[in-house]
Amino acid sequence: MPDYDTDHIRNIVLLSHPQAGKTSVSEAMLFAAGAVSRQGKIDDGSTTSDYLADEIERKGSINLGVLNCMWKSHKINIIDTPGYAEFINDVITAQIAADIAIIVVDAASGIELGTERAWKIISEKRLPALIYINKMDRERADFHKTYEAIVNKFGNKCVVLVAPEGKVLDKKAGEKYYQQLVDTVAEVDDKLVEKYLESGELSPDEIISALKKGVLEGSVIPVVCGSATTNPQADILLDIITEFFPCPSYKTEIKGKTPSSGAEEARKISDTEHFSGQVFKTVVDPYVGQLSIFKIFSGKLMPDTSFYNVSRGASERIGKIFYIQGKSQAPVAKAIAGDIVAVAKLKDTHTGDSISEDKSQILFDPPVFPEPAMSFAVKPKSRADEDKISGALTKLALEDLTFKVNRDPQTKEMIVSGLGDLHLKIMLHRLKLRFGVDVEVGTPKIAYKETIVGKGDAQYRHKKQSGGAGQFAEVWLKVEPMERGKGFEFVDDIVGGAIPGPFVVSCEKGIRSAMDQGPLAGYPVVDVRAIVYDGKTHPVDSKDIAFQIAAKHGFKDAFLKARPVLLEPIMDIEVTVPDEFMGDVSGMINSKRGRILGVNPSGIGSETVAANVPLAEMFKFISELKSLTGGRGSYTMHFNRYEEVPGKFAQAIIDQAKATRQEEKEE
Repeated sequence: MPDYDTDHIRNIVLLSHPQAGKTSVSEAMLFAAGAVSRQGKIDDGSTTSDYLADEIERKGSINLGVLNCMWKSHKINIIDTPGYAEFINDVITAQIAADIAIIVVDAASGIELGTERAWKIISEKRLPALIYINKMDRERADFHKTYEAIVNKFGNKCVVLVAPEGKVLDKKAGEKYYQQLVDTVAEVDDKLVEKYLESGELSPDEIISALKKGVLEGSVIPVVCGSATTNPQADILLDIITEFFPCPSYKTEIKGKTPSSGAEEARKISDTEHFSGQVFKTVVDPYVGQLSIFKIFSGKLMPDTSFYNVSRGASERIGKIFYIQGKSQAPVAKAIAGDIVAVAKLKDTHTGDSISEDKSQILFDPPVFPEPAMSFAVKPKSRADEDKISGALTKLALEDLTFKVNRDPQTKEMIVSGLGDLHLKIMLHRLKLRFGVDVEVGTPKIAYKETIVGKGDAQYRHKKQSGGAGQFAEVWLKVEPMERGKGFEFVDDIVGGAIPGPFVVSCEKGIRSAMDQGPLAGYPVVDVRAIVYDGKTHPVDSKDIAFQIAAKHGFKDAFLKARPVLLEPIMDIEVTVPDEFMGDVSGMINSKRGRILGVNPSGIGSETVAANVPLAEMFKFISELKSLTGGRGSYTMHFNRYEEVPGKFAQAIIDQAKATRQEEKEE
């Protein structure tokens, strides 16, 4: 690859609604630049960025792809992101590396939910952006109608540079679009406004200069059109990107913190600075190993050297440095500020980590991800895979930080959590394709607890004779409720040595054992005080095990007399929806035994409702919310507390738990 400097790098992220054609646009750019010998197609699985088996199978991106090409002495890095909202992980991390956004819009479908999501991203991140109206060869494609919808939705700063009739700057697209362009760019500069009002025109150089400034400031969003598969006009697109859009150093500096003090620090985006960067993608291959893809913010990096992982506090030795072209890698002699590169087989470096020189450490803000919205319980179909499943799932979680894996300490189930049904199903399909592990999927068991709301008293005698050896213990105890969240308290209230000290310890062991599987439905017991206050012993047959057994049975008897209840986890949720869905969403929350705590405005035209809802009601919530709002709703969820299950629901849970335990015994 020819030499280039930071000023000749362009880092582009492609954003859109699913199926709008991002991957085809990226492929057209590669082909126009001569980076590939033939333009790959989605239908035959030959595109450069969609190389994973599940992407070829689905005919769509579900993974971030990194590509590159040279165009007129410029290095163009292209990040192709998934359009599906459930794969937002890669869209979020791509923003670490991107300096420019291309929003792809389907000319027949117009503005869709994913288009609005992309616009929100460029607005929040203040990314210079371009809108590419794609699929102009489709039967219902209507450029003018689509452009009108874009202006109505996003404003007059969206101006046409390339229309179906030709380039606007050459006046080949008619006077209308040219006049709109001049009107918009004139407002970029006060002096231009003054001149334009006086003379009614601007020179070509003034228009181009104002256009560059407007793009940089975000006050101008160029709009171009084409058909990525048949007439992409990719050469024109690349010309616009290199001429009007900024290099990485347009930001001048990147801000972070000094890890030792937490003080803010700014690092100039330049080769002359100390090396720093941030990982934005981790790829785990079962055969090749881990590949870490990162953007260099400052300085240079050479092969066969080392850097310091500031996030983890550890040094990493590196071998070769690579450019990424989909699934392929090409070694490079050096990497410079602003560029995107990768290294393989790092020991402990992951997505979001800050990397720098050890002597000049800087910590950048890690990406922030939405909390999981859905969970499955999984177990391998084959016993041979029991040892493989945990490691394989953990490796998948390194690639997608919205995919969580844990083993529930109470139910012992392996739980995978993600952003929705599609997300989890694709991740588990990937588990099978890559690691050969097939799983059974179910709804996770709820970690119910048992407690009491009254007091209970019991006496239990354990007596057993077997040959010459015997067992004897008698325990008198009572139980009473404790404040929620206090756990368990054992009280030794024995007077006069009715039970010797060592056997009192045995009583506590027996009670704790009984609490592991409560008398009501087999769930753990919490928030109970157990008081052992009397008992009897035998001079020969009393022993540790006898008092454990007696205390265990006595506790169960006392517990069942003390008005036992079932507790369930209650979640804090915040649901954000457009105003028009607020009534329906409130009704849905109420139908799930939820309690609405408040409603607050959340941006223009949307509101956020805060509520408490039992976890048992939340497993299909994301699917129902999407259906109700047409995909425009989102929510977050966090554990709050345990609360008593209402009687009619509790009995059904208890009956089911008892039936399950009986089935397990019979097996």
